[in-house]
Amino acid sequence: MRNVELIAMQFSGSRRKKVIGSSQNDLYDHFLQFYAQPPLENISLTEFETFAVERLKLLKTVENLGVSYLKNSDQYVKKIEKEFANLNFPYRTELEERKNQAGPSEYEKRRKDHISHFILRLAYCQTEDLRRWFIQQEMDLFRYRFGLLSAQHKTDFLHKNNLNYDTVSAEEKTILKDKLINSTYGLSGITVEANEFYKVPFQDALDLVRSRKVYLLAGNAFIPHQEIVTIVLNDFRTRLSKALAMTARSLPAVQSDERLQPLLNLLSHAYVGQDYSIQKNIGKISLEQIDALAAKSFPLCKRHLHKALRESHHLRHGGRMQYGLFLKGIGLTLEQALQFWRSEFIRGKVDADKFDKAYAYSIRHMFGKEGKRTDYTPYSCMKVILSNPPSQGDYHGCPFRHSDPELLKQKLQSYKISPSGISQILELVKGMHYQLACQKYFELTHNIEDAGFSLNHPNQYFTESQRFLGGGIKKEIETSQRSQESVSSNATNVSQPPANSQQTNEETGDLDSFFQDE
Repeated sequence: MRNVELIAMQFSGSRRKKVIGSSQNDLYDHFLQFYAQPPLENISLTEFETFAVERLKLLKTVENLGVSYLKNSDQYVKKIEKEFANLNFPYRTELEERKNQAGPSEYEKRRKDHISHFILRLAYCQTEDLRRWFIQQEMDLFRYRFGLLSAQHKTDFLHKNNLNYDTVSAEEKTILKDKLINSTYGLSGITVEANEFYKVPFQDALDLVRSRKVYLLAGNAFIPHQEIVTIVLNDFRTRLSKALAMTARSLPAVQSDERLQPLLNLLSHAYVGQDYSIQKNIGKISLEQIDALAAKSFPLCKRHLHKALRESHHLRHGGRMQYGLFLKGIGLTLEQALQFWRSEFIRGKVDADKFDKAYAYSIRHMFGKEGKRTDYTPYSCMKVILSNPPSQGDYHGCPFRHSDPELLKQKLQSYKISPSGISQILELVKGMHYQLACQKYFELTHNIEDAGFSLNHPNQYFTESQRFLGGGIKKEIETSQRSQESVSSNATNVSQPPANSQQTNEETGDLDSFFQDE
């Protein structure tokens, strides 16, 4: 076992600086952080991966809830608190901690929160899209946590992080009472006295000044405590954006570490749900059912690929991989897959002999029967969205991510989605919530208000659709299975679960260089 310390650094320069007077207890004396100081300790690869995956689950929940519910509504708070509890991340205020006599377990939660944030920085600094998504979810998470603080705790947090905004004295509030009431929404004479106000340089509060939400005097904006989150979030965004840019410049150091690079690549394309590499319904779906399934239970990306295949009788490699692995995941056997692709391709410009020589190998390869005998897993939503974007003539990819909005609108109209439903989907696409747009598509095509799950995988979409339809297509598939016995009885179950990643206590390499700015 190699012991390698995660050394703390300052981001202000390329030279390491010793952090004077800092300790783990000082670092975790508050449940909320600006994440200014990298981890100070050793961590095993097992813990590295666990922390990262669980924070990613938390951020995906934050994204999902943020567009599904009104923020800070009862439903939003109840669901996000449940996720905090399930994943063991901190969210209580100091006062509540004292009441509950929080011990080492609270310390461990804060440690996990701190380390996991920095791990995902490494994974999500690699592209502009990844950085943008990570910043937005971290900001929403920070906003929720900050809102839990009392006015005094907010002031303490600001001072701890060198945001030294002065609180307005009671005497000054009395003098400016009428002006504060007139310039600040929702205030009365009583609430002015009860509210804390902060005196902030106006250039730090331009959003609030622009929207005329604050009183200006002598170059300062007078901000009520409920609006100070806007200022803090701007600072948080600026710091995190700069930190991600610095981390990105150190990626060559990460890429040289054969232990970390595979983990980070997986995290940036992460799918954290059910494993669809094991075919649970193998042989239960007939080829004659695929058209009906595509219309009722396929996600838009696979419906698009199926339509293109039926019309052009051909798909390029990216489309064949994406669609072929999806079909494998819903239960097609190797023999069925070969029959399906051969029958379609020979209707186009490919004869049977050319298909057997040029295409059959790749299909057997998907099922682990050729090459390295890898039993390939169906693509998750993140992999579809982030890897191998389609070019002209391609039909793979995510329609919500890769389609022109006007073309997407036309496609949705052709599938009889209501105008209001299309507007909701396009609004989610505009906000880069592509998986949530697909989930909304599920709800609209299945005529339900709440899907009741967080969509992360095309095969999950199919499974949930079949569960919802119940005795519909599912019953038809079971009935048609009898007519397919001659095919399925000869089918070989070629799908095997992938080997679990080796559990190891080997510790990570010297990660300090990964966070340096040069």
